Amino acid sequence: MRLPSLPTPGAGRLAIPALAAALAATFATPAVAQLDPRRGPPGCVPVAERQMERGCYIMVEHRLGSLPTDVPLHWNIAAYPSRAAAEAARGQRGAVVEALGRLWLMSIAEAGYRPARGEHLAEIGPLRIEAGTPYTAVYMQGIMLPGAETGVHHHPGPEVILTLAGEECMETPAGRMVGRPGGAPVMVPPGVAHRLTITGTEERQALALVLHDFNRPWAIRTHEHGWAPRGLCRGD
Repeated sequence: MRLPSLPTPGAGRLAIPALAAALAATFATPAVAQLDPRRGPPGCVPVAERQMERGCYIMVEHRLGSLPTDVPLHWNIAAYPSRAAAEAARGQRGAVVEALGRLWLMSIAEAGYRPARGEHLAEIGPLRIEAGTPYTAVYMQGIMLPGAETGVHHHPGPEVILTLAGEECMETPAGRMVGRPGGAPVMVPPGVAHRLTITGTEERQALALVLHDFNRPWAIRTHEHGWAPRGLCRGD
């Protein structure tokens, strides 16, 4: 898989002036003080609540409604030079997403779909779709350092992560999956408990999708499955 060039470190990201950073450190609330510098805020939060560069941030939530089940659907990702160009190519199930310093057109579409004039990045699927379910696509970006880790959680729909830099490891009851640039995406089926750990030696950057029933929370952090990770991603 050929990937488009990414911005140099720091390009197109939030910058905090030194004075503001010092004041924030001095008057930090307990919630801010507890931020893990390797992964940012716990969980994935809306980009409007972004407090630091690193973290998992929800860039767009796109309500799709019921999806066809007579043909396999995939997550299609294409890059564009401007928002206007991406909007002009956007189909009914497409959303323009600004993430990792670039503009993307992300679509839930049939295999082989290619939006006009875009730089095709990936087609990932098929996605597990249930008939009659009103879906929302949650598109995210993740920037984290090695050692960062999520809590155990699951989603009421498929999760897909495409790693563009660095390395990550996803542990589920079935074992582990490793995501690297140019490699296979990490895909977790609906309802499967999992924990993500950032591995390797470099900063990890990734695009992610959770396609879920919009009548239910997109992420569920419970232990109803009775599963605990065995440390497969940490070498335990």
